[in-house]
Amino acid sequence: MGNQLSAQDWVTQGLKTLTKSGFTALKAEPLAKAMGVSRGSFYWHFADISAFHAAILKHWREIAAEQIVAGVEAASSGENPLAVLLRRVFGERLTLENAVRTWASVDPAARAAVQAIDRRRLGYIEGLMKKSGLSADAARARAQILYWAFLGFALSDQPLPKAQHAAVLDEMLRIADAR
Repeated sequence: MGNQLSAQDWVTQGLKTLTKSGFTALKAEPLAKAMGVSRGSFYWHFADISAFHAAILKHWREIAAEQIVAGVEAASSGENPLAVLLRRVFGERLTLENAVRTWASVDPAARAAVQAIDRRRLGYIEGLMKKSGLSADAARARAQILYWAFLGFALSDQPLPKAQHAAVLDEMLRIADAR
């Protein structure tokens, strides 16, 4: 990779490592070795491992919430944005999601990041449902149900056959939209 790594290069490698090996592998020495550089490169960009972890969690929030919201908003002109969102998030492998949630089970900073993203996601889903005409109470309850379904999907390691996957998505949309 060369000696001119950016902070983003380190964060990208950190996300790959987190996904593949878990949060315990997020250490300067093994990451530097994997990237073919000295630890000095790491410490050039990050004051300490906590700063690196914070950068990883910040980037995870960006890709796991903000980029998805932006993509849904851009793709949903003329289409139900909730349908766009559900197809997107239930069509992905969620190994990074699982890795961050596992990390959050033992680390307060990761837990705070997960809690913040959960609130952001729930608020977004609830807002979509309110825009579709649901009352605030119904939108809140259905957003929570859909989010719990998402979390269950994230934990599942058994993908559904394509036809069954499509049927589940259709049913979730019916639940979300039923008035």
